[in-house]
Amino acid sequence: MISNQSLRLLVTSGDGPAECRVAVSHVIGRIEQEAKETLVDCEVTTSAKEGKHGPSSSIVNLHGADGQALGSRWLGTIQWTAKSKIRPHHRRRNWFVGVFELQHGSSIIEKIDITDVRFETFRAGGPGGQHQNTTDSAVRATLVMTGLSVVARDQRSQHSNRKVALARLQQLLNSQHELENALHKALERSFHRQLERGNPTRSFKGPEFTEIP
Repeated sequence: MISNQSLRLLVTSGDGPAECRVAVSHVIGRIEQEAKETLVDCEVTTSAKEGKHGPSSSIVNLHGADGQALGSRWLGTIQWTAKSKIRPHHRRRNWFVGVFELQHGSSIIEKIDITDVRFETFRAGGPGGQHQNTTDSAVRATLVMTGLSVVARDQRSQHSNRKVALARLQQLLNSQHELENALHKALERSFHRQLERGNPTRSFKGPEFTEIP
């Protein structure tokens, strides 16, 4: 059960150099920070075959109405202006990352065995409107063999959140496989070609990744 309020993003450096991979890491870190501040459930899938400078691409899953709004603010081309630490004498200062919405995949690549999942409950308190409450209804599901973990707190009952968590865990496992899959690589290349350098929707600068108003 995946909410229609979920948003699935591909964050990609396109065919850019290593500095663009650093920018991808900055973008993902900022999205995770914003998600934490607004109690949005966020899961990031990154290929295990990436280089030391960061991932060339990652898939980000955001859940709930606030997650949809958060993710929508990142869609488009992100520009990062900074001197390269990888190539200190390089004259280029502008690096670009593309953020695109992905459709939710319907096919199950590897079905999760529920006996391989550890469920934990905790109190879903704090901001978030009427769906947040003071009972131990929130659920964290962890796929023990891989360490993949998700949180579900949208629903009022622990039983419902357990079902949501299991569905999100399946989605996360599918995303991990997608990043290693040749069909996804072909899809990814089409997104790479869409990356519009010089026409950013949001701009950042410096090693602290400070947003430019």
